Amino acid sequence: MKRFESNVQYIKYLVNREVAGSFFRGSMEEKSTDFSRKIAEKIIPGPKAMFRCCIYKERNIIEDRVRLLLNSKEEKHMIMVLNAACDECPIDRFVVTEACRGCLGHKCQEVCLRNAITIIDHRAYIDQNVCIECGRCKNVCPFNGISEVMRPCIRSCAVCAVKVDEGRKAVIDQDKCISCGACIYQCPFGAIVDKSFILDALNLLNNSWSNTNYHVYAVVSPAIASQFPSVKMGQVFAGIKELGFYEVVEAAIGGDMVTLAEAHNLKNGMQQKAWKASSHCPAFVEYVRKNYPEQVNHLSTVVSPMIAISRGIRQKDTKAKVIYIGSCTAKKVEISQEDIQGIVDYVITFEELQALLDAKEIDLDSLDELSAGYPSSFGRIYGRSGGITESICHVIQEVESSQGLKSVLCNGIDQCIKAMKLASSGRVEADFLEAIACKDGCAGGTASLTHDDMGVERIDNFSRTSVTGDPHLGVKGYFMEYIQMHRIYKEVELQKQKYN
Repeated sequence: MKRFESNVQYIKYLVNREVAGSFFRGSMEEKSTDFSRKIAEKIIPGPKAMFRCCIYKERNIIEDRVRLLLNSKEEKHMIMVLNAACDECPIDRFVVTEACRGCLGHKCQEVCLRNAITIIDHRAYIDQNVCIECGRCKNVCPFNGISEVMRPCIRSCAVCAVKVDEGRKAVIDQDKCISCGACIYQCPFGAIVDKSFILDALNLLNNSWSNTNYHVYAVVSPAIASQFPSVKMGQVFAGIKELGFYEVVEAAIGGDMVTLAEAHNLKNGMQQKAWKASSHCPAFVEYVRKNYPEQVNHLSTVVSPMIAISRGIRQKDTKAKVIYIGSCTAKKVEISQEDIQGIVDYVITFEELQALLDAKEIDLDSLDELSAGYPSSFGRIYGRSGGITESICHVIQEVESSQGLKSVLCNGIDQCIKAMKLASSGRVEADFLEAIACKDGCAGGTASLTHDDMGVERIDNFSRTSVTGDPHLGVKGYFMEYIQMHRIYKEVELQKQKYN
């Protein structure tokens, strides 16, 4: 058995592997009510439960996961809660401890909006049936006598999109959610899941008739270098091709495309004293669009590397279909946005990729290495935090060594939020904000197989194997003048209409 970071990740892997295995064997029963149950019984054979109170609950949750895979087209949202799995977190967020001194002030009682606090024998008590978890009592207690136990999903969500309903179940506020997947990664019971395109991707490959009907390309995130440490990258690319792809292409080539386009834009922006924020992280872009729509005009209009290389592929091959493979759940939202919709057909994650490889019994160790293109070393470091800034600075300094780029690196959503608060008050002292929602960049993506400390180093090591350090050579073979490198934000267009 492969080592997984948690049993939650392992269960997710087993479900994906079994469903994909059924597809490869031709034994899929998508319309059979028994199919989900068969998968659940295979994963949880019994008679004893593996992780929860009983095998019936475990199987019920597995069946829900299988049904989500089978009916992905029916799901409107990218991040969802499995209600059956969400029931074992601490539900009393604020509790009075022994530190309560029964003071005369009773500030906790006075600030409570719902009269949930009563004083009995000189000690405060919180009625959990009335408490709305606002935290006002904790903030005013002079003895720190009220403890707070925050649910992992709520604590992990920096944009406050995870809430608790009347039944004490977690719910996602879709108006705030940026699909970063932090809640999925942090939930210890696997109760929060992302929409999966595994079966859509497999059907796309299958219906290509061995790529004679159309050509299915796999575009692989630069963060792939942080995964699969026991094999060579060329063997991973070969394994992906064995899944039935026409060709495997590094998205790092798209990184080179973005570097050249972004450097050109920023040189003009620096002259005009107009700062820009990077747009290659869809979770950050979504955060700005939902929370600071008036600042969207500061988002770079240069597309992400995923979109850039996919447009390049489609420009060269009119029969192309594209499946992106990466560590990001927000990429699944990006491909459906109206101004870039249809460029990438589906997105699958590294977690899902591992399940597909094992379902088809592909042994990476036994494969000869395969090249997935020849991006520059700068294109490959897009997989980690700081990569885009280093790449752009390299190009700008090559052209104008006397003029440097003032940049701010926002490594993780907390730093992104802080930067945008400053930006909203006009306190940006930089030309460029590199903003990434995941710590360490895509190497720390929430749908990665591993999140160890060596991920960034592996990306840097792989970048050193590039045949060139020049992004201009990295895009060789693609006609940049024919590739649309920009996108249109509807918020900016609406602002233009408003003032015209």
